[in-house]
Amino acid sequence: MSTAKPMPRSLDGWIKHLDGVRLPVPAAAHEKVRRALGDNRRSLRDIADLTQESPALALSLLREANATSNMLSSPAESLEVALTRLGLKRAETLLNRLPAVPEEEIPQALRQLLLISQHATQQANGLFAARLARLWQEVHWCSLLFLSPLWPLLASHPELFANWEKRVLGAGEPALKVERELLGVPLLQLCQRLAEHWKLPDWIIQGYRLLSDDRRLLVKALHIARDNEHPLQQQQQLDANPILGRWLTQPGNTVLLANGLAISAHVGWGDDHSLRWQRLTGLFLKTPLDELQQQVHQHAAQSGRLHARGDLWHPAEALLWPWHQQRLRPEPVAAPTPNAAALDDWRRHCGELLREPSPFANVVQLSACARDALHSGGMSRVLVLLADRNHSRLMVQQQAGMPKEANGLQLDPGQSQVLRRLLSQAGQLRLGPDNMAQFSALLPGQLKGLLPGNYLLLRSLAVNGRVAMLVVADQDGAPFSELGLRAFAKTAQCIERALAAFASRGR
Repeated sequence: MSTAKPMPRSLDGWIKHLDGVRLPVPAAAHEKVRRALGDNRRSLRDIADLTQESPALALSLLREANATSNMLSSPAESLEVALTRLGLKRAETLLNRLPAVPEEEIPQALRQLLLISQHATQQANGLFAARLARLWQEVHWCSLLFLSPLWPLLASHPELFANWEKRVLGAGEPALKVERELLGVPLLQLCQRLAEHWKLPDWIIQGYRLLSDDRRLLVKALHIARDNEHPLQQQQQLDANPILGRWLTQPGNTVLLANGLAISAHVGWGDDHSLRWQRLTGLFLKTPLDELQQQVHQHAAQSGRLHARGDLWHPAEALLWPWHQQRLRPEPVAAPTPNAAALDDWRRHCGELLREPSPFANVVQLSACARDALHSGGMSRVLVLLADRNHSRLMVQQQAGMPKEANGLQLDPGQSQVLRRLLSQAGQLRLGPDNMAQFSALLPGQLKGLLPGNYLLLRSLAVNGRVAMLVVADQDGAPFSELGLRAFAKTAQCIERALAAFASRGR
C-alpha cells in the first residue's frame, strides 16, 4: 500500500527513504530460517540455501554484513560469507526485526519482481554456472540480487510497478520520461546509487554503471550480436576491437545477461527487446541462436516449476503461445466519437422512435429504425434480436456492420446463462477486459464469433414488463467512447418507448 507521505523526488531523498524500508518476509520462510539459525547441526551452506527461498531476507543479511565491514574488506559476494561475518546470533537478531507476514499479504508488485529475480537466477545457473564453476556463487547471488535496489521501492510504493510496466513495457513510452514523471529521477541511476550505498557486489554495480553511464560497449556488442548467423564474421569484428572483445568475456556480464533475459521475457519471447538479449547471450557463449533459445526456454520452464505462483505472471506460461504474441500490449485506442452529420442522423432516428402515435406499420420497420439510430450514434456493429413469446428463441431482425452470416441468426437462450438472465427482465451487461473472461464462457459461440473483441454491450428491452428485444452492439472491438455510451443508453430508452407506443396502437 502507498505511504501517506509524498514520495521523494531526488536521488538523495529516495536513498534515505528506501534505506529505511524493512522488507517483508514470507512467514513460512521466516520460520524455517529462524529454526535453522538455532540448530547447531546446520551448516552455513544449509542456512544459506534455506535463506534463498526468501530473496528479501538474503538482501537484508547481505546489506547488514556489508554495512558493518571495514574499509579494507571486500563486499560479501555470497550469503555464506555474509553469515560468517555477522555470526548466527546477530543474523537471528536481524531476522527477528524483519516483518514476517503471510505470502499473500506481501504486495503483489514486490512478489512479481522477486519472481523475475528468481527466474534470472535460474537462467544464470543454467547458462553460466557450469562454465564458470569457480565463480558459481558470484553468478548465483549477484543474479538474484541484481534487481534488489527496486525491492524496497515496490514494498513501499507497489502501484509504481503496474504504472511503469503498462507505460514502458506495454505502451512503449520512453522509460526516462516515465521515470522522471513517476519518481523524479532515472530508475537506473537510483538503482546504481543504492547498489553503491549498500555495498552490493561489484558485478551488480558494474552492470548498472554500464546501463546508465557507458552504453557504448553494450551498443557495439549488440550490433555484432545481431549477425548471429555468421559466427566467423562476428569473431573477426571482435578481434578488430580488442577492448570490446575483452569486455565481452568478463564473467560479471553474466549477471546483466541473465537479468536482461528474464526482464525481456516478461514482455514476450519474440519481442525485439528479448531477441537482443538472446543474441547477446549467444555471442557471449559463442552459441548459435536456436540452440541458445532452446536452453533459455528449458531454464524458464524449470523456473516456472520451482517459482510460479497462481496470482503472478511467469514467462514460462507464454512458451505455448504463438512466437510473436505478447502479454503486454498497447492499450487499444478508444473508438472515435460520431461526427456532426452522424449525430444529426441519430437525432432524426430517435425522433422517429419517440413519435406518437407510432409511425411504424410493423416490427420490421421499428427495428430498422432502432438499428439505424444505434449505428449513427456510434455503434459500428449492431444486432437487433427479437424474442419469441416463450423466450425459447432469439432471432436476428436487423444488423449493421456485420457479415452476412448474421442474417437469420437464431440463438437458444437455454444454452446461455447470460441470455436467460437478460430475458428474465430488462437489463444491460457491459463487457470489457476486466470481466470478459468471467462472462465469455456464458455467451453463445455464434455471438462471440460475429463480434470478436473485449468490449461489448448487451441490452434487453421490455414492453409492459416483458422482454421483447435484445440489442447487441460494439464499436469494432475498441474501448467505448463516452459519447458512444451515452448515445447507446439514450437510444435504448427511445427504443423502449417506441415498443410501448407500437404495442398500444390497437388499444
